[in-house]
Amino acid sequence: MRAVIQRVSRARVLVGAETVGEIGPGLLALVGVAADDGPSDIAYIAGKIRGLRVFEDEHGKMNRALGETGGAVLAVSQFTLYGDARKGRRPSFDRAAPADDGRTLFEAVVADLRAAGVTVETGTYRAHMRVELVNDGPVTILVDSRREF
Repeated sequence: MRAVIQRVSRARVLVGAETVGEIGPGLLALVGVAADDGPSDIAYIAGKIRGLRVFEDEHGKMNRALGETGGAVLAVSQFTLYGDARKGRRPSFDRAAPADDGRTLFEAVVADLRAAGVTVETGTYRAHMRVELVNDGPVTILVDSRREF
């Protein structure tokens, strides 16, 4: 499982003209699910989203995690995080989970975050979405449960 985690001042997801998820300060997490992901991958990614110390403390250092700031998460499923463009020009998505499995595992990440008391908004699974954000910093962190990067 992979995630691109961005510290944001605000973010929202639109499907057509409708806003389906929106947060103020917090984290935008674009989450990609691999075909062979399971419970340990869910725990790893949810733990990173909750625990990354990317918010500034009173000294201006990135030393606080989401729970210390009262921020929210906007979680958006993004299978293209498993796009492999090393060969040719058209990415291969062979490593991405099939749609139904991807939905189940993505929803498990969201459930884990909510169970920990995090306010979570989401996009609409398998919809064409537009994601708008104001990246604060900018701060963007890449995480991979298999530690491939």
